[in-house]
Amino acid sequence: MVAGAGPAAAGPLAEWLRARRERGENADDGRQDGDDPFGIGGRTQDKPLALPPGAEVRRDLAYGPGERQRIDVYLPPSPRNAPILFMIHGGAWMIGDKSYSRVVENKVARWLPRGFVFTSMNYRFSDPPDPLGQADDVMAALAFVQRNAPQWGADAGRLVMMGHSAGAHLAALVSADASLRARHGARPWLGTVSLDSAAMDLVGLMEARHARFYDKVFGSDPALWRQASPVARMSPGAPPALVVCSSRREDSCRQAEAFATSARAVGSRAEVLAVDLGHGEINSRLGAAGDLTERVDAFMRSLGMP
Repeated sequence: MVAGAGPAAAGPLAEWLRARRERGENADDGRQDGDDPFGIGGRTQDKPLALPPGAEVRRDLAYGPGERQRIDVYLPPSPRNAPILFMIHGGAWMIGDKSYSRVVENKVARWLPRGFVFTSMNYRFSDPPDPLGQADDVMAALAFVQRNAPQWGADAGRLVMMGHSAGAHLAALVSADASLRARHGARPWLGTVSLDSAAMDLVGLMEARHARFYDKVFGSDPALWRQASPVARMSPGAPPALVVCSSRREDSCRQAEAFATSARAVGSRAEVLAVDLGHGEINSRLGAAGDLTERVDAFMRSLGMP
């Protein structure tokens, strides 16, 4: 069981294990994801998060009235016109938390000492899940960060959005659709880093063999599949995107290529980065020394980030 995930995780976890068995795969394939299939890790509160000297975190700032409409803001020492990394956690649209170790730990350790502000948001859960409502939460949280950036010593004009798994789908969806981007008064951001989503082309996903938890999230109505599909919602003006996928997951890289193709078709820049890491490792290792972190840094520098 995922540390700190609670009873709500049992359904998605069970579906993940069942899907692997149906494909003839071992549930624990030796890639450090067998105990954490959604790659979210446990709460950092279980182990105090080591912040750089002089850094601080402001937890549970409200960007909306809901209990889960909260965001944590990690501030470097003496920020001044600091660039911003805006993070959206994963968890099958049903579980997860902004403070989980794989979401936060290595990213804070990497980018706070380099003068970045790092934010990590929660979004609302429901039964059944409402990914379109969650996309609205992403935009409300982004607008909140942009409005409040000056009081944190941050530069709202230098912001990169990141998301992992379900969070990568949400990041891709709000990046693709101009109407979602504008709904809450959020301003354009420099670029998006999508970390291993297999839900970019939902029509293709749902019409093929898929894990059952997708049915709980996206239902049986093709109209909803199209509404929640980044590929189907792609519009001109989408920010540049780096779409990271696990080469161990054929479905993820196929979906990443579909997103990149649709973005290029409307004149946007998109590149796919396939890495030999498991789904959870992509999330946890980003920020640690290695090629993945260097490639993400290079992408951000190409956008004008330091």
